[in-house]
Amino acid sequence: MLDKIDLDQEMDKQKFHESFPKLQFELGTLQRQVVDNKIPVLIVFEGWEAAGKGTTIGTLVRRLDPRGVQVHHVKAPNEEEALRPFLWRFWLRLPARGDIAIFDRSWYGRVLVERVDKLAKRREWSAAYDEINEFERQLSDDGAVIIKFWLHISKKEQKQRFNRFLKDPFRGWKITKTDWRHHKRYGEFLEAAEDMMKKTSTPHAPWTIVESHDKRFSACKVVRTVIDAIKSAVAKRAKKAARLQAKPQAAAPDGEGSGSQKPTLLSKIELKGKTLTKEQYSAKVDDLQEKLVEYEYRMYQKRLPAIVLYEGWDAAGKGGNIKRLVEKLDPRGYSVIPIAAPKGDEAVRHYLWRFWRHLPKAGHLTIFDRTWYGRVMVERIEGFCAEEDWRRAYDEINEFERQLAGFGMVIVKFWIHIDADEQLRRFKERESTDFKRWKLTDEDWRNREKWPLYERAVSDLIEKTGTRDAPWTVIEGNCKYWARIKALDTLCNALKSKL
Repeated sequence: MLDKIDLDQEMDKQKFHESFPKLQFELGTLQRQVVDNKIPVLIVFEGWEAAGKGTTIGTLVRRLDPRGVQVHHVKAPNEEEALRPFLWRFWLRLPARGDIAIFDRSWYGRVLVERVDKLAKRREWSAAYDEINEFERQLSDDGAVIIKFWLHISKKEQKQRFNRFLKDPFRGWKITKTDWRHHKRYGEFLEAAEDMMKKTSTPHAPWTIVESHDKRFSACKVVRTVIDAIKSAVAKRAKKAARLQAKPQAAAPDGEGSGSQKPTLLSKIELKGKTLTKEQYSAKVDDLQEKLVEYEYRMYQKRLPAIVLYEGWDAAGKGGNIKRLVEKLDPRGYSVIPIAAPKGDEAVRHYLWRFWRHLPKAGHLTIFDRTWYGRVMVERIEGFCAEEDWRRAYDEINEFERQLAGFGMVIVKFWIHIDADEQLRRFKERESTDFKRWKLTDEDWRNREKWPLYERAVSDLIEKTGTRDAPWTVIEGNCKYWARIKALDTLCNALKSKL
C-alpha cells in the first residue's frame, strides 16, 4: 500500500501563497465552531522520522487560538506510565469538549516502535489493535473528532534529510543513533505501518496518508483534511440536535413502566438467614484482615494491580464495609476514591476519563466508592444522559474492564443488597441519631421512591456486565456483619487465585 503512494506530489510557491493563508483563516474560524458546539478534536501525527511532523504541526496551529490547543509530544512511557495500562497516559491527555489536542506520536507507538523493537510482547501489541479501535470508537461515539495522519517519505528521502540535518548546527542533534538504526529497518517499519493502517482505519477514525516530500503540498493537505473533518462534525452535531429535538417522548425502556411485573435478578436474592452474630463476626474478621495484609505485600512484590468496586443501595453500608476492608492495610499501598456527580474537568470529558485517572499502578489497590456504573443507574434513571448513551455504555464498560483485565488487573465488583424495609429502618435510625443525621439527604428519600426503577437498572447491569474477568458479587447486606465478612473473603479469594 505505502510503496504505491505517489510521492512526487508538489505545489509551486505561488499557488501555495495564494491558497494557504485562506485555509489557515478558515481553520481559525472553524475553531470557534468547535468551541460553540463543544466538540473535542484529536489530531494524531505519525510517520517517518524527518518527515516533517514538527514543521507541519507548527504550521497547523499558527493561526489558532493557543488557549484552546494543546500539543503533546509523546515519548517512550516513563516508569509511572509503564506501571499502568498503555492507554492510561492517553486518556489523561484527552481534550475537554471544545478543545483541540494534537499528538506528535501517539498510542500507535505500541504497534510501531514497541512492536518492531520488541519492547512489547507479540500478545501485547496484537491485543492493542482491538484496544485502540475501542478507544477511538468510544471517543467518537461521545462526539469527538479523530483525525489521523501518516506523513510518508521514501527511505532515500529520509537518508538525504538525515544528512542535511547533520550539517545544520541547529538541527543536527535531532538525528540519533536510534534514528539511523530505524532507518536501516525501514522495511520492517513499513510492514508494521501498513498492518497498523489496515487494522485501525475505521469510518470514525480513518488514516490520511500525506505525501511529504514537498512541504507545501503536505501542509495544504493536512489543513484541508482538518477543515473537512471539523465541518463534517459540526454538520453531524446539528443533525443530531435536530433529531433529538424532534424525537417524541419514548416509552419507559426495559419494562420500567409502572405496569411492569417482570421479576428482576435482585428480587430473587435471598436475604433471610444471611446473618452473623457479633461473636461469629469477631471470630472471623481478624483472620481475614490479616490475610489481606499478606496479600497486599505480595501484590506489591509481584506488581499485581487490583481494583474493588462498591455499588449498593443508599444506607447499604458501603462506607463501613470499606473501612473494615482497609483497616489493617498499609495506607501507602491503597487508595479509596469516593465518586460523586462529575464536576469541573470531569464534566467536560468522556465519562470514563475520571475513572482512568484513578487507576492504580501495578502493585497497588484502588477502591471505588461508587463507580462508572452510575452511567447505567443514576444517569439512566434521572435522565442525565440520552438513552442511546447509557445503552451504549454497557459495551463501553465491558471493553474498559476487559482492557484492565488484559493488563493483569484483579477486578472485584460488589453490589451490597438490602431490602426496602431494612433501608427504611436505617434511614430512620440516621434521622434520629445526631452524629449520623448528616448522612441522610433529601436525595436519599427521592431515590427511595424510585426503588423499582433502580432495581431494574441494577439487575440489567449485573446481567450485562458480569463477565469472566470482572464478575459481580452480590452481597446480602441486611446484616452488616455478614456483608463485611463476605466482602473480605471474596477479595482475599480473588487475590489468592491471581497470586
